[in-house]
Amino acid sequence: MSSDATAANPLLDRIVAFLRGIGITVREAELDDDAFLPGVRVADGALLFDRARLRWPGDLLHEAGHLAVLPPGLRAAMSNDLAGHDDVPHAGEIEATAWAYAATVAIGLAPAVLFHEGGYHGKSASLAMTYSIGVFPGVHGLVQAGMTASGTEAAQRGETTYPAMQRWLRQ
Repeated sequence: MSSDATAANPLLDRIVAFLRGIGITVREAELDDDAFLPGVRVADGALLFDRARLRWPGDLLHEAGHLAVLPPGLRAAMSNDLAGHDDVPHAGEIEATAWAYAATVAIGLAPAVLFHEGGYHGKSASLAMTYSIGVFPGVHGLVQAGMTASGTEAAQRGETTYPAMQRWLRQ
């Protein structure tokens, strides 16, 4: 690896520190080109990243979202492309995206870090607009999983509401 490849990346370092701080195992590793996303892999419930190959640091947030919305027993067993959890209620793509957006807000990052031009099958700009106007696809699943609250009734009860999270990892 060249010194450029291992150079500090403040954005990446902020994301990694946040994820570790909420209890997601994140390790730097040399990854092959066969990773599901460039420079990112999930192995046995841990998020691995290759600083030299990672193109979009926001991809770490999205993949962490997939881990976070799973019950703990399943989270620890997840690897590669996270297949095998399609039947878990409120643990799908939409919830992972909502979780990742909440993490983006909590870290204080621009939505473009998550919704970058290389992601979301060409729908990044649409998703960024949707979330920016206060429409939050996936939040209902996060509420049902006990991770956040939403709506005026929850706010009137004094609950912290999305995009703030009551818990970052599903229990």
